[in-house]
Amino acid sequence: MRSIVKSKDAPEPIGPYSQAVISDQLVFCSGQLGVDPRTGKMVDGGTAGEARRCLENLKAILEQAGTDLTKVLRCTIFMTDLMDFQALNSVYAEFFSASPPAMTTIQVAALPRGAKVEIDAIASLS
Repeated sequence: MRSIVKSKDAPEPIGPYSQAVISDQLVFCSGQLGVDPRTGKMVDGGTAGEARRCLENLKAILEQAGTDLTKVLRCTIFMTDLMDFQALNSVYAEFFSASPPAMTTIQVAALPRGAKVEIDAIASLS
């Protein structure tokens, strides 16, 4: 059994996928870009600004699913330039200060919409 999560406080998907899917007490969130859900545009602020918006989008999706960032088990972060890793880490630490989840960071050649950062998450409902 699975259910689809759709939050009006996060950007609409830009392709044929769901914001998140719930299965077996886990929430699988699709990768989020630094897109402002009100305007549909990428935010300013470089890596740090995009990372903050990515995490705010994930927070909104998780809340719609009935959980929150404290229940995140794992994040995967895609970046176009690992030289910006410290800027990303500074923002990430604001959202995950206590008991941070497991994390993998990967440098990629490009991301949709010219983004510098994309973050996905897996969280528990319990």
